[in-house]
Amino acid sequence: MHPQVTVGVSLKTYFGHQRARAWFADVAARVAGHPAVAAGDVRFFVIPSYLQILPALEAFAGTPVLVGAQDVSAYPPGAYTGEVTAEELAEVGVQVTEIGHAERRRLFDETDTVTAGKATAALTHGITPVLCIGEAEHLGAPAAALANVEQLAANLEQVPAGPVIVAYEPVWAIGAAEPAPDTHIATVTRALRAAVDADPARAGSVVIYGGSAGPGLLTRLGDAVDGLFLGRFAHDPDALVAVLDEAAALASSRAGVDA
Repeated sequence: MHPQVTVGVSLKTYFGHQRARAWFADVAARVAGHPAVAAGDVRFFVIPSYLQILPALEAFAGTPVLVGAQDVSAYPPGAYTGEVTAEELAEVGVQVTEIGHAERRRLFDETDTVTAGKATAALTHGITPVLCIGEAEHLGAPAAALANVEQLAANLEQVPAGPVIVAYEPVWAIGAAEPAPDTHIATVTRALRAAVDADPARAGSVVIYGGSAGPGLLTRLGDAVDGLFLGRFAHDPDALVAVLDEAAALASSRAGVDA
């Protein structure tokens, strides 16, 4: 069990440029004074659109907040029009990148092989993949756990060693009114954690939950997860800070157990 708790936010493309800038400024001011984030007990990352990465890096400069990208090219620099390379993302200061989100798989036909290629590119340039996996159909918890462990293996096949942030996001829970049931989440995330813990190449990896995640969920899940991946609930900075406070409490309880 990792004592640090990880909380991330993906803004997808909900925000225009000016609204994103205002959100960055608001969140940066709040997070700069958050003791658990400052101490490193809570790792917090923000993933805006490509065009918003540079202003995000500027807004969060001097804070521990990591800025990420919502995608990354599987290809090296060269004749790949429209792509953004891992090399350039790393050059400007991006530290995490979202890979394999259900929307990318569904809308842009991204396969497990494509996802593995993007994870390879990211890790090669020192960027931590936020690897999104999740079952499309509403399966029972044991079947869902098995399906996700298999998908994790496929998405990391021949990927170089390095830590990943595994984001378990059941497709049927993304954008829903409620997250998946707590017991379902716990069964799957514990299976995923066992899988990464058993792989020496993935030392330092964590498992977080996303899919209609909001305030209250992390407290209920407790040690079943290493954190949360937030979407629209984090558009409200008050809700985001509430989750960071829950993460701080969980990190504190874990530190007590480890001690």
